[in-house]
Amino acid sequence: MNADTPAATADLADPAGSADPRDDPRAAFVAVRAEVGKAVVGQDGVITGLLIALLCRGHVLLEGVPGVAKTLLVRSLAAALSLDAKRVQFTPDLMPGDVTGSLIYDTRTSQFEFRPGPVFTNLLLADEINRTPPKTQAALLEAMEERQVSVEGTPRPLPVPFLVAATQNPVEYEGTYPLPEAQLDRFLLKLAVGLPDRAEEIGIMDRHAAGFDPRDLAAAGIRQVATTADLSAGRNAVLAVRVSPEVTGYIVDICRATRMSPSLRLGVSPRGATALLSTSRAWAWLSGRDYVTPDDVKALAGPTFRHRVQLRAEAELDGATPDGVLDGVLSSVQVPR
Repeated sequence: MNADTPAATADLADPAGSADPRDDPRAAFVAVRAEVGKAVVGQDGVITGLLIALLCRGHVLLEGVPGVAKTLLVRSLAAALSLDAKRVQFTPDLMPGDVTGSLIYDTRTSQFEFRPGPVFTNLLLADEINRTPPKTQAALLEAMEERQVSVEGTPRPLPVPFLVAATQNPVEYEGTYPLPEAQLDRFLLKLAVGLPDRAEEIGIMDRHAAGFDPRDLAAAGIRQVATTADLSAGRNAVLAVRVSPEVTGYIVDICRATRMSPSLRLGVSPRGATALLSTSRAWAWLSGRDYVTPDDVKALAGPTFRHRVQLRAEAELDGATPDGVLDGVLSSVQVPR
């Protein structure tokens, strides 16, 4: 389990015990996490982060080296929720129309017809998004923010729910195009998909030795345990989670402290503040509470903010990291009682 992901702060236990998901939609999400765990070992925090993004109608940036099950995570989540999922390999020659779709001339009808691109899905895995030029990266901006794509001036709505899970490699930057701040800010969370520890890696080896095939999720025993109705009920329940004025002020104080940090040349915007409010409510609800605590805010501050801040050059030269600076900011802000 990664130390910088939500599940590292607290285990996502099921306080409802054997509650029926029909009576408690949260139990359905606990079941989804268990189903994904049948295929993916050692990424509980990332699974929780994806569930939080779904509950908050947000998107996720997954950062990890190749081979840590990023694609399998998204496919398994889609199977457990019975959602459509598609994968796009972002390459330097990928065009915007290859993602959003384009108008195709039909010689039989002598008319142009729209051919939807892979973005018309519920879960879109944008693999190595930073390997495609900015023009193609920008094709996702409207889809992520407006939940629609416009082709030749005609807006076309995307399916509901819609989530982009984009990946990037943290160690290989040659031939990449860094994501612009405007696009980074559209991602609700940035989650580190780390390497498993020794025991987890042995568990992975044992599964493969027993015949596990990551391309055959049905054989792995992953079944649908939740529906879009459960997701809708969960979203409504998250919106009902109470946030006290003290906790709201705490979130604002954290954001303002990032803007005054001597290590950062770019702090967190008001959009980031509202994002932390949303993720904290979802985490509180998944933890079995109908109110947000300062600990919920602390748990989600890193994943929600790490891609929204920029280090000063001198801080980078001194070896500072966004997570380290954010930890310092959190320790400097007074926690409400």
